[in-house]
Amino acid sequence: MAEKQYQLDAHCQAILDEYREHLPLFEPAAEKIVAKLKKVFNQAGLIVASIESRVKTENSLTGKLELKGSKYASLEDITDIVGVRVITFYMDDVDKVASAVDRLFQIDWENSVDKRKAHGIDSFGYMSLHYICRMKGFPYRFEVQMRTVLQHAWANMNHDTGYKSGVEVPWEYLRNLNRLAGMLELADEQFSRIRNELTDYRRRVQALVASGNLAEVPLDVDTFRSYLSLEPFSNLNKRIAAVNQAEIQEVNLMNYLAVFRFLGCKTLGDIDQLIKENFDAAYQIACYQIGLTDLDIISSSLAPQDVCIAHMLRSGKGKEGLKKLLDEINGVSASNEAMAELLMEEVQDLPFIKMSKNNG
Repeated sequence: MAEKQYQLDAHCQAILDEYREHLPLFEPAAEKIVAKLKKVFNQAGLIVASIESRVKTENSLTGKLELKGSKYASLEDITDIVGVRVITFYMDDVDKVASAVDRLFQIDWENSVDKRKAHGIDSFGYMSLHYICRMKGFPYRFEVQMRTVLQHAWANMNHDTGYKSGVEVPWEYLRNLNRLAGMLELADEQFSRIRNELTDYRRRVQALVASGNLAEVPLDVDTFRSYLSLEPFSNLNKRIAAVNQAEIQEVNLMNYLAVFRFLGCKTLGDIDQLIKENFDAAYQIACYQIGLTDLDIISSSLAPQDVCIAHMLRSGKGKEGLKKLLDEINGVSASNEAMAELLMEEVQDLPFIKMSKNNG
């Protein structure tokens, strides 16, 4: 197939010929760059929205040569033949990506641009970081762009509504675009700020949990996860397991967050107190459940389940209270009512029930 001919001078045609000659190098290089970035991000635990790559098309290169081909001595002077774009969720992660790129590749600092710093105070626009890089074994420089999801959204909108059309945009539309850009920029900053504040909050919570100041720690997903890392049900589970010399099978107990909230717990201290107050009663329930069986494996959920059951029984909530509790633990089911009724019958002769009746 004959190569397409363009209206280029001899110098620009030579650059285009060089591009055509080395075209088979570009796509593998782009794939290698992306693979290197993915590997280092994975090792660092850095999650990004996407990593895109592209090789400049012949039409795009020709357009560039027609406009300013005289400024390029050779194809090597065109730094974006291969381009990679890394899109992050947060502004802070742009700098983390840049650090990774700096470690992986040789950076041409003279031709790299940080558009975040060049951004004017009185105008809005997309801000991104552009590194011109070299990679061992690849003879051409390439570009790595780094920006956030919102910056990427703005860049696309600005491109589609602005200079891409070739039509001058009326002032009132430009004003609205600038307002929108300001909103996106503010949102970008706030997302990063919120993430940093949540990270600080989690660290403070972990410190409080580790120090044992549980009464000061509000009950939520993060605090409950930290609390479970202390294995608060371990002693009760071990005592129950000893009845049959059973093995304890560890399961995820995060679903009990909703159960303890249902029981009115507001802090980790409330859960800790609940365990202490119902420890013996929960043990009695468990002994009744497994004492006459040959069960040699118990779930780690047995302790929290029986603590909650013991609490409902000692609180005098009766069968209806047990049914609601079982709905929280197991999900709403018609069988929970029958199970609650059976539990009420089974525990009548347990010491903690008799003691409650005598005290009453």
